[in-house]
Amino acid sequence: MSVIKITKNNFEQEVIKSDKPVLLDFWAPWCGPCRMVGPVVDEVAEETINTAKVGKINVDEEPELAEAFNVMSIPTLVVMKEGKVAQSAVGVKPKQAILSMLK
Repeated sequence: MSVIKITKNNFEQEVIKSDKPVLLDFWAPWCGPCRMVGPVVDEVAEETINTAKVGKINVDEEPELAEAFNVMSIPTLVVMKEGKVAQSAVGVKPKQAILSMLK
């Protein structure tokens, strides 16, 4: 399994109760920078398949989750560890920077 679509319905199970770090990618289909970082996030998901989870949250479909994380600009990347925000970054990031967020 690679990237998980995160919704308010599966958020607690997939993110809060996860025994691995979770990278959340807040994005929207109309966002140019999101389309640039999307394939990079997919690569990170494949490379960290045994050590982390990667989820994408469409801010148009899940406004409550975007609001809960105070997402003002997209793409926003958030790393959750043990149900808490460990790191976050806004904007397009190189793959190495995203991978280092998960360490």
